[in-house]
Amino acid sequence: MLVMPENTVVAAADAPIVALDGITKVFPGVKALSEVKLELFPGQVTALVGENGAGKSTVVKVLTGIYQPDGGAIRIDGKAVSLSTAQHASDAGITAIHQETVLFDELSVAENIFIGHAPKSRFGLIDTGAMQREARRLLQSIGAEFDPAVRLRDLGIANKHLVAIARALSIDARVVIMDEPTAALSHKEIAELYDLVEKLKAQGKAILFISHKFDEIFRIADRYTVFRDGQFVGDGLIADVSEDELVQLMVGRAVDHIFPKRDSVPGDTVLQVAGYCHPTEFDEIGFSLRKGEILGFYGLVGAGRSEFMQALFGITRPSRGVAKVDGKVTVIRSPAEAIANGIVYVPEDRGTQGAVTGLPIFQNVTLPSLGQTSRRGFLRIAEEFALAREYTSRLDLRAASLDQNVGNLSGGNQQKVVIAKWLATRPRVIILDEPTKGIDIGSKAAVHAFMSELASQGLSIIMVSSEIPEILGMSDRAIVMREGRMVAELQGDTLTPETLVRHAAGITEG
Repeated sequence: MLVMPENTVVAAADAPIVALDGITKVFPGVKALSEVKLELFPGQVTALVGENGAGKSTVVKVLTGIYQPDGGAIRIDGKAVSLSTAQHASDAGITAIHQETVLFDELSVAENIFIGHAPKSRFGLIDTGAMQREARRLLQSIGAEFDPAVRLRDLGIANKHLVAIARALSIDARVVIMDEPTAALSHKEIAELYDLVEKLKAQGKAILFISHKFDEIFRIADRYTVFRDGQFVGDGLIADVSEDELVQLMVGRAVDHIFPKRDSVPGDTVLQVAGYCHPTEFDEIGFSLRKGEILGFYGLVGAGRSEFMQALFGITRPSRGVAKVDGKVTVIRSPAEAIANGIVYVPEDRGTQGAVTGLPIFQNVTLPSLGQTSRRGFLRIAEEFALAREYTSRLDLRAASLDQNVGNLSGGNQQKVVIAKWLATRPRVIILDEPTKGIDIGSKAAVHAFMSELASQGLSIIMVSSEIPEILGMSDRAIVMREGRMVAELQGDTLTPETLVRHAAGITEG
């Protein structure tokens, strides 16, 4: 087990606490990291930036002892160490707060914070009183005011996130890794997280911050390090780099057209929806969608957009409402009936609803299209590969091969697999629910370009998005929802950031 030197002091601000030097990690068929470097300084936030598949997740697993490097050195306070297990990394003061941290709803907050390392009495039993006191101290240090005795299931998402942070700090971490920490937080909760990061900096913690959101990076980071295709391509001070320069380092090229919307004239009406209602989620939803049109749906969290889309796809049942495809009344009671009528749905939660992570890429893509790739009840592998290759290549999927397990892909590439899966069914209407959530700027450009290409070929697209630039850049029209109701339909000169925000927030003119 790694033991830190006695009387360890906080490193000077001009010397890193942790330094990776020439780290290489090889998996069968792919070199995930190739001689990368990374330095984390006390009292500073370093943003690790790169496209999906750049090696960010791999380097986090090297830092936390999950992966062992095949080359290079890890140095803590200038001394080479071996982080051969997650426990060794924890003992060295390195902890990670992941986007989807595993917590236990039936345990108390204090038990979640100290699970695996609870304070013990002199008889070797868990000292509940000491655990509660220390949990309260940790929570107060990060501005959390709830009782450590409360069950985790009784907390909201933001407070559960604070529990995960307290758990990470319970090991007296010197290095805190935050991997997409704001993905599930509201604007208010994000502001509170920023305050927490400032507190951690003041305590001398070195913070590695991973995010695809440039506004966060430039708001919170002191330094940046850029990876591309598993290689180190640059680092420096955030104050010395522009957003355009950072993008060019990330993708190796200038991304001038993140929203490459082609000009097109929508055709005849393909889908009509009228009077769709649900007892608790949405009420009186109605609109039309034309051939080759991209219709945006915007709203704040809880507006009911995803819930309506799931009802339109047959996942849930509306209490009433009528849908017509090509003018014909269509009954949609299940996803199978939706698919049969040419309507498909790419969900926001691709991890649990979109991809089957235990299967390879080619089988994920062909799952809904087995009729195309089988003969007399027997699957034809060559035809499965051909179908999968056609759609994944058009989406610029980054993978070692189509045999690769989807669970081993980056988030952006998983999203591309899910989109490819439904496009392979050759639908009339595709519903894209937050199509670029959590993916990098280069992958966003690829998805947007493909959306535009599909619309120009006559596919009708419903795009649910919480990103105002995406709604503005890709939509022919936009519908705004608030509290389960449609409150505006905008296009042309009326489709502006101000009108979107006003309608979504219920702000009246004047």
